[in-house]
Amino acid sequence: MDVKEAWSKSAESTKSVWRESAAVGVNVLDALSPACAPFAALWDAEADRRHALRTPQNLKALLAAQQAHTSARATAATARSQKTAARKASKNPLGAARRAARTADKAARTHQKAAKSALKSARRNYPTTLTQVAAQAHAVHAVPAGITSWVLSTPADWAVWPVSVSAGAIALNAGLLLVGRRSVSVRTDDGLSVEERQLVERLDPSYWVAHADERGLGGTVTTPPQVGPGGIKCDIRLDGKWTVKELNAKSDSVRNLLGARSALRMRITGGSRGGWAVISLGTRKATDGASAMWSPDLMPADPLMMSLGQDTETGEHVLIPFDERMLIAGASGTGKSWSTRPLLATAHLRGDLVLIDGKGEEGTIWESVCRVAVESDEIEDVIDEIHDEMNRRKRDMKARGISVWDGPQLTVLVDEGQVVLALIKGDADRLQRLIELSSLGRSRGIVLWWATQKPVMSGGAPGVHNLIAPNLLTRFSLRVADAQEAQTALDDCADYAPHKIERGKEWRGHGYLKDYGPRIIRTWTLDDPGVKALPRNVWRGAANVPADRPAGLRLVKGEAAAEVPTPRPAVAAPVTNRDRVLDAVRDGARTGRDITDRTGLNKGTVSKLVKALVESGDLTRLDDGQVVIAAGEASA
Repeated sequence: MDVKEAWSKSAESTKSVWRESAAVGVNVLDALSPACAPFAALWDAEADRRHALRTPQNLKALLAAQQAHTSARATAATARSQKTAARKASKNPLGAARRAARTADKAARTHQKAAKSALKSARRNYPTTLTQVAAQAHAVHAVPAGITSWVLSTPADWAVWPVSVSAGAIALNAGLLLVGRRSVSVRTDDGLSVEERQLVERLDPSYWVAHADERGLGGTVTTPPQVGPGGIKCDIRLDGKWTVKELNAKSDSVRNLLGARSALRMRITGGSRGGWAVISLGTRKATDGASAMWSPDLMPADPLMMSLGQDTETGEHVLIPFDERMLIAGASGTGKSWSTRPLLATAHLRGDLVLIDGKGEEGTIWESVCRVAVESDEIEDVIDEIHDEMNRRKRDMKARGISVWDGPQLTVLVDEGQVVLALIKGDADRLQRLIELSSLGRSRGIVLWWATQKPVMSGGAPGVHNLIAPNLLTRFSLRVADAQEAQTALDDCADYAPHKIERGKEWRGHGYLKDYGPRIIRTWTLDDPGVKALPRNVWRGAANVPADRPAGLRLVKGEAAAEVPTPRPAVAAPVTNRDRVLDAVRDGARTGRDITDRTGLNKGTVSKLVKALVESGDLTRLDDGQVVIAAGEASA
């Protein structure tokens, strides 16, 4: 007997049985997923609602309410004790002491009730997380059940059922969530998943017409659905007074009739002719199996366009204007930084790039490639430099008689916008420079891109300024928190509902583009090594070197004259605002106004730089307030 062959055959048979069992198990889970999805969707919706309410402001209000309630209880207890003491001290119920004690007790009880009501309201505004609520609810029955089972158990274990029921309830809750959140992907022999097969059966005209009246959809008739790379599409004939708008308003009834998951992407649009609508169900993505990694080969030949990603329904590349201002929105964990990297790489390879990173993590990757500003002083300086460059280009364009900048584009990305706005909140001049960059920079070859996790324009911590947002015409939104953020992120295309994009790693980097249509786009991605492999090109503001240098000294001997240049320190051409201030002082500027006139910088920047240079010992301030080069440095 060949032991090796026998072992191989038995092992292969075991593997085959295991694969078949696994396939059956997966198909069973796929069949159960649509039924459990509503529970999981309700759970996630409630969890999101509670998470959104747990803000620092609400927590502060809850702590204040708890303190006020504790104080009110103590006051009420004291008043009650005083009332009892007054009653014992005097038998006259109309006595002044007893009347005062009753009045104080009544006021204290009223105050306690108001404090208790305020505490309840504060607790509602800062609720416990749903996970904690579930743990507490299970503990309420699991702990007593466990104790009861232990007390009542005998050697025959005849009374262990209470703890078994509790454990079963916990397992059922967790199982419903896991199965309901599960993404159905297994294909059956006909190429359809279990979910797709169910949807196709219910979209069949025979089933639809028989059950449409029950859901208030009488007068609509479907055609045989088609399954494509982007999912299921089905034409619907609208009879009588039905319109596409009215069918859209009945989208919940359509979803109920189909038995579709709450998280399944469903879109109802107009058909190719009047009286028809089209239902699209996103059960598949045309991008499945295709690499999302970006490379320079994906840059369009048209220099005015760049590739954002791929349409998940058609697989086509989605192009957006390269020289247009843009707003990029996406909640934390949705892949916003990864989505912007290919766009930044395109801007870097085609021109100059400046990254203003309010958080700092992304700046660590890009600092070896382009100009990056992370710290507060770096951010303030780079805003000033870019604004000065915008004005310099304006003067240059006027001198050359052109209306649109014809040189390399300078692209500026602000990420995270909320942090940057908070940094310059009290600096009206610098905020005004940012606003002017968003409104005036494009024609001068300076394009602002703005990224934020919180696309709101109001409140104490807006993610984008209300005077900057209207200038950002190209808008792309990954998943956001709610409909209010969707309104800011996509403006009049907020009905695409980016806040309803599914959660999970497989949906990172997926979002909607304004005016492209309610079709999800999967963006390109670029990893850390890909960023670091880009060529280095660090933009600096143009140096402002004065043209009127002082004339050199002449040594005259007889009739011969020889020109001896004035001794000057051998310094490199200034490339920063600091160097520009030093160069202006070397050329004779002594006051802040003189330095401002020579460098073209604003007064605030000059004052700040002069102060820093005096503190570092590069400049010396005289008794009359003028500044000169410090001793030890050569000066003119």
